[in-house]
Amino acid sequence: MNKSVWIVDDDDSIRWVLQRALTRENIPVEVFSSAYAVLEALQELPPPQVLVSDIRMPGTSGLHLLEKVKQALPNVPVIIMTAYSDLDSAVAAFQGGAFEYLAKPFDIEPAVDLIRRAIQESLRSDEETEQLDDVPEILGQAPAMQDVFRAIGKLSQSNVTVLITGESGSGKELVARALHKHSPRTHAPFVAINTAAIPRDLLESELFGHERGAFTGAQAMRRGRFEQAEGGTLFLDEIGDMPAELQTRLLRVLSDGQYYRVGGHQPMRANVRVIAATHQNLEERVKQGLFREDLFHRLNVIRLRLPPLRERAEDIPLLTRFFLQKSAKELGVESKRISDTATEVLMRFPFPGNVRQLENVCHWLTVMAPSQTVEIKDLPEELRDQLNASINQRPTTGKSSAPFGENRSAEETVSGPENWLNLLARQVSESLKEGDPEIMDKLTREFEKVLILEALRFTHGRKLDAALRLGIGRNTITRKIQELNLNPS
Repeated sequence: MNKSVWIVDDDDSIRWVLQRALTRENIPVEVFSSAYAVLEALQELPPPQVLVSDIRMPGTSGLHLLEKVKQALPNVPVIIMTAYSDLDSAVAAFQGGAFEYLAKPFDIEPAVDLIRRAIQESLRSDEETEQLDDVPEILGQAPAMQDVFRAIGKLSQSNVTVLITGESGSGKELVARALHKHSPRTHAPFVAINTAAIPRDLLESELFGHERGAFTGAQAMRRGRFEQAEGGTLFLDEIGDMPAELQTRLLRVLSDGQYYRVGGHQPMRANVRVIAATHQNLEERVKQGLFREDLFHRLNVIRLRLPPLRERAEDIPLLTRFFLQKSAKELGVESKRISDTATEVLMRFPFPGNVRQLENVCHWLTVMAPSQTVEIKDLPEELRDQLNASINQRPTTGKSSAPFGENRSAEETVSGPENWLNLLARQVSESLKEGDPEIMDKLTREFEKVLILEALRFTHGRKLDAALRLGIGRNTITRKIQELNLNPS
């Protein structure tokens, strides 16, 4: 650990005791006798990992120092030391963003444990900041993704609440991070919590924090996610699974900006932008009585729909290259390349797990593919099996997909592919007898019409998917649709 813990107190004995205890634990430490000395050091030295400050000191107070540090270094945890008679000041310190208070006189072991917790909090914040800096702009060239990019741009200077909808794995947290990164709150924390992943009885404490002794096992005060995200953005993923009682508390925070820690009596102010996300139909959950209608309207100020990967297959080549490079960098190996034919197979795969599933496939290929260029045979077997199954499974709509747009009888349908070839041969024979000089061109046009219309019906109008299934390019199918005057409704 390169950064050190800074101790500031005008009491020599406090500084000496803490410095000796931390040094014994191999924790780097710097000591200061005044807030003014700390402010000077911030101009010259690397920032601290944690700051431990007394409140009452000659000259600049600990509360003023806290304010200055939080302005310059919002992710540095600040522990305030105070006498029991200074609890009012401790409350003010928490409102100013303090991590915890340390009541004097204190035992040295709990004090060191508290500082260790603050160090872990600081390291976690550093890691989240690095991850945010490393995340590239969201990748996507499809029209649906361009709509998302435009929305992020329009919301860049706004603090409005946003609801992101989309299937699991489609990248909702990436959109939330982009909204934060391009907002006025970009230098404050981005804190994410998956409300579906935390046990019901712990979620309230996770969101709002708790006071010491609030419940069995609450041996120390804990800051909740709202407090950790102060001044920044709180991302509430899978909001549709939030328990009813917490929906009420969340509504209160969104309505008046106040909340209480579990077991607390002092109201806390929340200066936080809330971005929520869900894969569920919240309107339907409101009808079912599973989600509060008033909370839904509070969250649904601006809604962004993130398309599933199957609706933007043209982005798969770009995403695949990015994920292969990312996996190679993480594993310290040379990046794999993927052939055009293997890429086409990936573009035809429905990816029920969306972008997350594609990323997992690329990680698997980085580890398991035998050569540097990934071919179709190198793709995961289960992916190839699922793709073959999806191609062979024709939609059953009750109507046949007869060539030349005709409805076939049951007898013709049962007779199989040979029957339409016989019909084609008969049509050719009749045209030859009539001496039609354009027979080749006419029948070729009719044949192409059937192929393209059936492919578009099969893919529900998705041109790129239809082109890939026919073995032609997207530009080719677009040109053919125009040349043949097709109306693929």
